Amino acid sequence: MIGKIIKTMRRESKLTQEELSKKTYIGRSTLSDYEREKTDINFENIEKIANACNYKVIFVNKKDNTQILSSENINRKEI
Repeated sequence: MIGKIIKTMRRESKLTQEELSKKTYIGRSTLSDYEREKTDINFENIEKIANACNYKVIFVNKKDNTQILSSENINRKEI
């Protein structure tokens, strides 16, 4: 699931994997592995990719559709 989201964000931002790699300092082959869900991704890299593609990361409670965390308010020490 996350791989499809990453690929969609990148394509919607009109970035190649190589261009996204340069913006995020994440290797192109690692980005490819994330998109194909061959490698697990950590929150820091999700945030780097989202920021490079001009997206914001938000976690939502499915039960009542309320925002739990976002890339703007998360406490880094908790990760």
